[in-house]
Amino acid sequence: MGGAVPVTVPMAPSGVLAKVLDAGEALGSDSGDLDPALRELLGPDSRLPRGDRVLLVPLAGPDGTVGAALFLRRPDRDVFCAEDRQVLGELSAHAAFGVRGASPVPHPAPPPPPPASRAVGPMGQDADRLRFVGAATRRISRAMELDEIVAGLCRAVLPSFADGILVCLREPLPVGDERPTGPLVLRSHRFDRAPAEEGAGAFPSPEPGVPAPGLCEVRPGSDLAEVLRGVRPVFTDSPAGRGALSELTGGGGAFVPDGQRAILAPLRGRRRVIGTALFLRRPESRPFEINDLLVAAQLATHSALGIDKAVLYGREAHIADELQRTMLPETLPSPPGIRLAARYLPAAESARVGGDWYDAIPLPGSRVALVVGDVMGHSMTSAAIMGQLRTTAQTLAGLGLPPQEVLHHLDEQAQRLGAEHMATCLYAVYDPVAHRITIANAGHPPPVLLHPGGRAEVLRMPPGAPIGVGGVDFEAVELDAPGGATLLLYTDGLVESRLRDVWTGIEQLREKAGVTGRLAGPDRPPALETLCDEVLDMVGPGDRDDDIALLAARFDGIVPGDVAYWSLEPEDAAPGQARRLARRTLSRWNLEELGDSVELLVSELVTNAVRHTSRPVTLRLLRTDVLRCEIGDDAPELPRLRRARPTDENGRGLYLVSRLAMRWGAARLSTGKIVWFEFARP
Repeated sequence: MGGAVPVTVPMAPSGVLAKVLDAGEALGSDSGDLDPALRELLGPDSRLPRGDRVLLVPLAGPDGTVGAALFLRRPDRDVFCAEDRQVLGELSAHAAFGVRGASPVPHPAPPPPPPASRAVGPMGQDADRLRFVGAATRRISRAMELDEIVAGLCRAVLPSFADGILVCLREPLPVGDERPTGPLVLRSHRFDRAPAEEGAGAFPSPEPGVPAPGLCEVRPGSDLAEVLRGVRPVFTDSPAGRGALSELTGGGGAFVPDGQRAILAPLRGRRRVIGTALFLRRPESRPFEINDLLVAAQLATHSALGIDKAVLYGREAHIADELQRTMLPETLPSPPGIRLAARYLPAAESARVGGDWYDAIPLPGSRVALVVGDVMGHSMTSAAIMGQLRTTAQTLAGLGLPPQEVLHHLDEQAQRLGAEHMATCLYAVYDPVAHRITIANAGHPPPVLLHPGGRAEVLRMPPGAPIGVGGVDFEAVELDAPGGATLLLYTDGLVESRLRDVWTGIEQLREKAGVTGRLAGPDRPPALETLCDEVLDMVGPGDRDDDIALLAARFDGIVPGDVAYWSLEPEDAAPGQARRLARRTLSRWNLEELGDSVELLVSELVTNAVRHTSRPVTLRLLRTDVLRCEIGDDAPELPRLRRARPTDENGRGLYLVSRLAMRWGAARLSTGKIVWFEFARP
């Protein structure tokens, strides 16, 4: 800075500098009053940094402005931001209190307390105040949630600093950079008081910890609005403080003792005022001193910043919960021949978002894909990667690819996302007609198969490399899936922790599943929901190092008597043959009521298949809780529903299917496509 700084600055009462100091607000380059105020303060020849690197802050004390502080930053440093203004404003306020306390002007001493009265804590020396403020701010800063922070403030000041405290917060509390709409409204959040000694007075107020009823709307220009705008604690025996207290309490401030025994401290967060704290002392206690305003300012600042962060943390936790919920299936499907149940548990309250997921995807041919995966890490990034991999797995499953091919494409997807993003995954396809399951593994813990009667085994399969390693072939194994057996797919958070290694946990899981299965009896498997709950009980409170995904699949299968399958040559007689076969099968199954509709739709779809293929057309009927009919051919183009014009000779088959069938659909296979429809059984 160039130029000489005047030792004494004569300040014109009507000048810009006087107006700035009277306002008591920090002044930056965004204000047109900064330059003329600086000329009055420093003279016309001063050279200051440009941009937001100059900040003029009045030293506003309890009895008015006692000076000004000018903060400068060199051009190579960052500009002053909103947080800097708040910090420098607090420093200036503390300096103003110090200047006021060091003034040689005598101040009347407070009256001594009665002999039987109690002094409010060891507040007689500056060192005691510093120790108290340090201990109080540590207690406040330990909390993460809003109610805990307010409770920490109340516990910190009672009875060391005050006999009672009333905390009022903005309704609603703004989050982050949100701009509140509507008037400023304060709601009483908590009132606490210290136990009164024998013979001491009491505050006529609600019970401790119970919020006082009602709201207070802060009117623009009122005393309360001015106190909040000043962001400085005030004694309530001053004219502005008395009016602000009356407005805050709705005229019910009679419980506040006379004299300097109440301090009203605004709570200012990072962006705006979010509430107030009212500190109270009983009539027999020592009145507050001028330096107690500095203590109240410290407590209010730390509490307000903590509340601000708690609200922001609560919003982020809500967003994390919503993100995790949308990443996982809301409900599980109910495909024929299999029953499903699932559980998901986050690692902890501080790491609610993880990369674990599960899925069950119905496939063509009444099959179902079972998927469990785990993206490494606990963050929004892990959840986002998990969502991308889950969406990719659903798309690949719809193409009818074998499990090892699905993992291969997921591996390529993970490599495109970045070398640091790796995941384990287990992908299985269950066929309820063949009573077989095909499983491929990418570095994931092996599944556990619980047989009827309680025998549990860990399935042996090639472990494979995690997804994202690249250059690794995945291998699939095909196993029997006996009726009544239950397959448990899980992530490593269930079996691995600081207290046990993964293989010890897998053995404990196998034993837990076996015990639960034996309790159900020799001829009946355990209920899926009960089995999931029992399995999760093996995880103790100290074992929750990772989030947990669990998917349980009960293999009911479809008995051979409920399946009819034919291969029809692509010739003109195929539709008639399909109608006769369907009619005979429905008669054998005692479903003659559906005969006419099923014959019509089978004829339409087989006719369409014969027109577009040169290889045999497949026809399959399945009797489960519904009647399902599937027609397959080798043409990859999926049919599209459209409304035929009166002059069209075709295009009405799918329209009939959509009108008569309960549900219908089409899906691509690696060898062509399949079109299916379902009827409810009478």
